[in-house]
Amino acid sequence: MSKQPRVRAAYRCSECGWETGKWVGRCGECQAWGSVAEAAAPTMRAAATPVTTPAVPIGQVSVSESAFRTSGVPELDRVLGGGLVPGAAILLAGEPGVGKSTLLLEVAAQTARAKERVLYVTGEESASQVRLRADRTGGVHDELYLAAETDLGAVLSHIEQVRPTLLVVDSIQTIGASGLDGAPGGVTQVKEVAAALIRVAKTRNITTVLVGHVTKDGTIAGPRVLEHVVDVVLHFEGDRNSRFRMVRAMKNRFGPVDEVGCFDLSPEGIRPVSDPTGLFVEHHHQQVPGTCVAVTMEGRRPMLAEVQGLVTPSAAERPRRTTSGVDSSRVAMVLAVLQQHGGIRLHAHDVFVSTVGGAKLHDPSSDLAVAVALASATFGVPAPTGVVAMGEIGLAGELRRVRDLPQRVAEAARLGFKVAVVPSERKSAAGPRSPESWTVDGMRVLDVPDVVSALRLLQVTKPEKAHLRPLD
Repeated sequence: MSKQPRVRAAYRCSECGWETGKWVGRCGECQAWGSVAEAAAPTMRAAATPVTTPAVPIGQVSVSESAFRTSGVPELDRVLGGGLVPGAAILLAGEPGVGKSTLLLEVAAQTARAKERVLYVTGEESASQVRLRADRTGGVHDELYLAAETDLGAVLSHIEQVRPTLLVVDSIQTIGASGLDGAPGGVTQVKEVAAALIRVAKTRNITTVLVGHVTKDGTIAGPRVLEHVVDVVLHFEGDRNSRFRMVRAMKNRFGPVDEVGCFDLSPEGIRPVSDPTGLFVEHHHQQVPGTCVAVTMEGRRPMLAEVQGLVTPSAAERPRRTTSGVDSSRVAMVLAVLQQHGGIRLHAHDVFVSTVGGAKLHDPSSDLAVAVALASATFGVPAPTGVVAMGEIGLAGELRRVRDLPQRVAEAARLGFKVAVVPSERKSAAGPRSPESWTVDGMRVLDVPDVVSALRLLQVTKPEKAHLRPLD
């Protein structure tokens, strides 16, 4: 008689659903710690049940109930793709103190002014504390209801009584379900609370905004499934030393995910910034060596930012390379290209690269502006005024084309810049050629094939005058 194989217990990750035959402390799929637990054995098969609504052809489904409704904050509407959608579940995450509660209180107040009922549930503050902030920002309105609750059942009761059009829960990690084990904010609690709130939002067409915490590395705290079940995931970011804030869409079922909203956070509240370029460009009264203006794309919006470089002799064996607002690895690559192809040797100098106004440049098109700023700082020769530079630098010293070039050039021309240095769109097989130029909206556009040609064109190379000798 053959021996029956032993049935091994299956273990499943509560965040991603990965299964294994034995218990492990860390999930082999999503690398989450403490999320693998024994999966309950199935006790019954699902049986057919009566349907709530019959299936209909997709062409007969009405879209009037899911039309966009403005939030009252234009920059947030831009990120959302047009506004708030009834029944949508939105997750807004960000670091502590960045202004999430202030932004949502402004959205709640604007919605209440449009004669729409709003329920604001706070689990982190008392009702009086939220009222003080509303008094300071001008957010007090009769259609804005406020409740301080941390129990899911109480929150559902408030929704039943108030019947709001917009529901704000601040935050999802502070709400707990009394029938489940674990403290609020745990994996099981967050999944159950989110599922219950999203179920109510879909059945009653309530736009629901959930505030989420982030971990120390910037990711959204809690189970990964939370980002899957919501319709929109927004990330609110900003520097504590600056009033400038940005909202990025990481996921959006109703619009694009490459839009960015800009805000100004002040003691009087948060206000949208429709033209944030002036925050990142310094207006110098005279020409200053070591500066250059780059044109980057934040989502679909072109934005100008000034890059500043400083080069000083170093007495240390290993010179310093300090960056702020730009990627340190890309700066190191630009330095290597300048040394190999431009003859600018900075191995014995400290190099500092920074942006103005706390701007963070992630676009590779800012490489050329970094190179111009460093060359200008090295030789003490300022770049011409009214010039913007954009282009990604390759390891061979060539300039690679950038996306949305017409939009970048048009934005620079609108702000009064006279010359734009851009990568050449037509590569010549016969070797180097003279830069070509054309005019766009009164601004002269010069295309160059490589970084060395760009430095020569802007005259930020080694000067002949003695008092402008390079540092080495």
